Amino acid sequence: MIDLHMHTSYSDGEDSVENLLKKCEEKHLEVIAITDHNTCKQYEDEVFKNDEYKRIYSGKIIKGVELSAAFQDRRIEVLGYNIKDTSIIENWSQKFFSDDILRKQQELAKKKLLDICDKKGLVYNLDAVNKDIPLTDFPTTYIFFDLIKHKENQEILSEFNNSLSLFIRKGLMNPNSEYCTIDDSLPKPMYRDVVDVIHNAGGLAFLAHPFEYRFDNTIYYIDILNKEKRLDGIECFHPSADSEKMNILVKYAKENNLYISGGSDYHGSKKKGIDLGVGKGNLNISKEVIEPWFKELYKA
Repeated sequence: MIDLHMHTSYSDGEDSVENLLKKCEEKHLEVIAITDHNTCKQYEDEVFKNDEYKRIYSGKIIKGVELSAAFQDRRIEVLGYNIKDTSIIENWSQKFFSDDILRKQQELAKKKLLDICDKKGLVYNLDAVNKDIPLTDFPTTYIFFDLIKHKENQEILSEFNNSLSLFIRKGLMNPNSEYCTIDDSLPKPMYRDVVDVIHNAGGLAFLAHPFEYRFDNTIYYIDILNKEKRLDGIECFHPSADSEKMNILVKYAKENNLYISGGSDYHGSKKKGIDLGVGKGNLNISKEVIEPWFKELYKA
């Protein structure tokens, strides 16, 4: 079993790298990729110095990252695998995700969402949403969790009740939504450039969780992306897709000579019901899924 999509406290995950590796070992995961958002700093962690991690985890590790990207009017993510030069990712990331920019992003997103809440008459606990969080995390997530605690908000939130993913994709990141918090005043990484920087770092670029974005026509959107800048692969296995949708993505990938990957998108308790390796309980991704590219790159 493999898991090529997971997050640590170097972005918005809950676990340290060491604790995550221990959990991966307990799950007997054969191949993993730690794909923190917009950084490869997780691979500079103490546990990787002098190969200390080998005492904790016996499987293979693919150096990975998950980069945010803008395409047309939407925000998507691209997974990078087999990153050979992490400094290229880090230097590029500073243009869009430096501490100063992340601080401004947090402030703007928080203000926008609270203004929206006030206009819509949503109830929230100001002390709860004012809590300090790491710069690599998202204040809007904590605001959402506070909003759904108040019964008075259920009717107003409607379809967004109890679905953070839906709130993010159809609300916060949707320019046609009343809940949109996208701010174009800050620099944004464009999709074409994101694929290029992954390739420049020696990696392969995979579209992350296509059905997570809730496009009207997911396959059509992937076609448009590939015309703009061809991907190396697609994350076909992910908790956002049921078995039927996963099969659709696998079929598309095979028909278009794209590699396949998959992962749980594990964040710890921040994403309830998502566990390493199995996601919502049904992933159990076989190592055979990635053999077409894994064998070539790692001589596995």
